[in-house]
Order: sequence, then C-alpha cells, then structure tokens
Amino acid sequence: MPVGEHPRRAQIASALRNAGTPLGVTDVAERLGIHANTARFHLDALVADDAAVKTLEPPSGAGRPRAVYSPRPGMNRGGGRDYQLLAQILLSQLSALGDAAAETAARAGRAWGGFLIGQVPPFQHLSAEAAVARLAGLLDELGFEPEPGPGPGDADTAVIRLRHCPFLELAEGYDQLVCRIHLGLMQGALAELGAPVTAARLEPFAEPGACLTRLEHAAR
Repeated sequence: MPVGEHPRRAQIASALRNAGTPLGVTDVAERLGIHANTARFHLDALVADDAAVKTLEPPSGAGRPRAVYSPRPGMNRGGGRDYQLLAQILLSQLSALGDAAAETAARAGRAWGGFLIGQVPPFQHLSAEAAVARLAGLLDELGFEPEPGPGPGDADTAVIRLRHCPFLELAEGYDQLVCRIHLGLMQGALAELGAPVTAARLEPFAEPGACLTRLEHAAR
C-alpha cells in the first residue's frame, strides 16, 4: 500500500522527515504515542516500500548496535498526484499542431498499441477471432470494458463495444485527439499481432453507454 494511503505510515514517514536525525523504534513510538511493535511494523514497511532507510548505529558500549531509520533521500513520494492535469497540458500542446494533431495522436497510439500487446510466438499465425480476443484482453486491462461482437443490424461485420472510457474527462475536452489515440492503439496492436483484421473506425458514443470500434479485413 502506498505511503500516502496509510495514515499511520504517512504519520511515521513525516516524523522521520521532520526529525533531522535518524530515529530508532523507541524514538518513533514515544513521539507518536504508539506501541513500539506498531512503530517497528510500519518502519519496516516503509523500508520495504523504499520510502525509508534502515541503518545500524555503532554501539557505544557493550551490546548490540541500534537500528535507526531515516527518510530515503529525495522528494517525498507520499504526496498526491495529478496526472490528469499533466495529460491536459500535453493534449493542449498537441492540439496546437492544427491539422497534424490528429495523425500525430494516431501515430502515438499505434506505437503504444504495438508495444503493449506483446509479440506472437515465431511461426504462429492468429486467426481474426484470436487476434480480436487478444486485443480485447489488452483493452480490458486498460479499463475499456470491451465487448467484441457482431455489428448492429449486420451479422457480417464485427465491432468492439467499449463500455467504459478510462480517459472520459479528457475525451470530452479533446475527443478528436483522445479517440484517435484509442483507435491508433487498437490498430497498432492488431498490426503487431499480424492480424487479418484492423480497427477501421472508432465511433464515439455511437450507442447509449458505448463507443463502437468497427473492424475490417486488413489490407495485405
């Protein structure tokens, strides 16, 4: 569990940062008014999470060296994140490219789709159904809630319904770019698989609660 999501662990991490000197288990327990075993448990968890460093002090006399803890040097990793703002900044810059923006977005999506899908073993050729199943698995991992199936009113065409958009708020502001990235991602994945089908079009919100990806035979 990340430090910021565990109140007690975040409290101990803050105590280490504010101490100015390494603290032992008893030091932390006394400062926070908690049991030493509780302090030791969370201190070791911070070390396991790479948020703190455990060292041994040389003994001042007879006896074992004392274990002390200090924050790992560097920026505090327990704070919040705002990746949506970062995405908005990058999308706004991309949109400034004008007519080239959509193709740039699609090209980035294709590159990442090919990277994320993984390679097919040598000498293996996937059928259209197997390739679409692999693509649906990737889309599911990414949070799109995909549903492969026949096209509406046409049993000869195939679609993938996307029931959820993990980037919905961004798509609402930059739909021409975000949707092109999504389409490119699917195209890149299918191309990497050597699939006999490709994602020809993505129709945002074509159905209540779903976007439609239209699949077509790939050009050879």
